[in-house]
Amino acid sequence: MRIYIIIFLSHISLFSCRMQKTPSEPPPQPKTSFDIEGHRGCRGLMPENTIPAMIKAIQLGVTTLEMDAVITADNQVILSHEPFMSWEISTTPDGSLFTYAEEKKYNIYKMNYAEVQKWDVGSRPNPRFLRQEKMRVYKPLLADVIDSVELYIKLHNLPPVQYNIETKCQPSTDNLYHPEPAKFVSLLMQVIMEKKISDKVIIQSFDMRTLKIMHTAYPKVRTALLIEGFNKKTLEENCKSLGFIPTIYSPEQNLVNAEMVADCRKKGMKLIPWTVNDKANIEKLKNLGVDGIITDYPDLLLSK
Repeated sequence: MRIYIIIFLSHISLFSCRMQKTPSEPPPQPKTSFDIEGHRGCRGLMPENTIPAMIKAIQLGVTTLEMDAVITADNQVILSHEPFMSWEISTTPDGSLFTYAEEKKYNIYKMNYAEVQKWDVGSRPNPRFLRQEKMRVYKPLLADVIDSVELYIKLHNLPPVQYNIETKCQPSTDNLYHPEPAKFVSLLMQVIMEKKISDKVIIQSFDMRTLKIMHTAYPKVRTALLIEGFNKKTLEENCKSLGFIPTIYSPEQNLVNAEMVADCRKKGMKLIPWTVNDKANIEKLKNLGVDGIITDYPDLLLSK
């Protein structure tokens, strides 16, 4: 186990005390099978795609940890929404800032992980997430995230959580910001199989190539098809393009209606929209009959 994990876990009791009423108090677990997914851990409350964000989400009682995976130059699978250092959340190793126009030159696929670790991605104030706690933290290895989560759950005698992992790739940036899908999936699944969590994992993507590879090579692993708002195809057309029925249909929230809910039921797919950050829309979607919600603020679903 790497030094980062050892240091982090040595402080886990202190972190737990700060986040919960007592270190041993279990989080408020949902009473139904409704899937509460913490987006990038819980981006509204903690730095996104970091171990502290995942631990906080567990403390809140999520059923699934949603996260993004990218690949480094030395073929390490790490958590990051962009395959480059985002100007909005990142600080360079020398402490300087940079602009939106400059961010893509800091290509993670061209950096070894040792270099990635030098970047701070948790200290910058984010005007879009005023409740987000700030701390110095870096982009973690997926392997370290899994180790931290599984150990935290074991130490606190909590129910297991699921991992919903997005592959951040697209055809136009193959071999520029990420490897081609076959290699991407192979590197990702190597970590998942080594950690023996394949039964807890969902692989999601906007890139259908990823999901097709998963369906062929790892048919027992669940898949989720992500759909953006500008996708004007019907559910039927999207599933036809994919070539199989995924476990989950995961559209942008504004696309969901009663017809989509019914169509998913007919096909045996779960319907889990993203990213829903206000109580009114959460209740609206729940009343429509969705199977879960992806949110930056899981406390909105779990608050009494």
